[in-house]
Amino acid sequence: MSESMSDLFNETSGLGIADRFRGFLPVVIDVETGGFDAKTNALLEIAALPILMDDEQNLYPENCYSVNVEPFEGAVVEDSALQFTGIDLDDPERNPLSEKEALTTVFKPIRQLMRDHDCKRAIVVAHNAHFDLGFINAACDRAGVKRNPFHPFSCFDTATLAGLAYGQTVLARACSEAHIGFDNSEAHSATYDATKTAELFCKIVNTWSSQIGWKP
Repeated sequence: MSESMSDLFNETSGLGIADRFRGFLPVVIDVETGGFDAKTNALLEIAALPILMDDEQNLYPENCYSVNVEPFEGAVVEDSALQFTGIDLDDPERNPLSEKEALTTVFKPIRQLMRDHDCKRAIVVAHNAHFDLGFINAACDRAGVKRNPFHPFSCFDTATLAGLAYGQTVLARACSEAHIGFDNSEAHSATYDATKTAELFCKIVNTWSSQIGWKP
């Protein structure tokens, strides 16, 4: 290895996810809800999937953390939303947590990863991201959660990124264009959608980095 190549290797080999995204830890979030209004409709499921970076500076999904959520008192749950998601609120195996318990459960591993990777804050990655971020922020406000790890308004939206990269904004179609398997019968569960969104985000960023070249 030449001196110049060795120097380049030494300069880049220690880079981590905090270097890639300006101190942010990207975390894919998917929520399933009882409607479209974050203030009045229930939050029913949360899935969170942190994104990390390997020694070759390629992004990859970490473990997925997911919980079912008990509708807050007075929450509106529209029948059309339940039909769309397939959620059965009376399912005895659902074992939902209160909003505060659910958020605490999901935020704990995110905060640990932030510490482990020297990230100052987490940032939401989602498909139509402001929808998911709005429900997380509203639930934090209702539950009195003071240490929300996520930036309050900045996010990475894979609908926008996929529109740029593949000319598709629907998650299933974007995955198809990216050659990522997608099972429509599994869609609209928070865990499945978060997993596919994570794969899509990593594919877009890794492809961009390899073709254009990313430098810190």
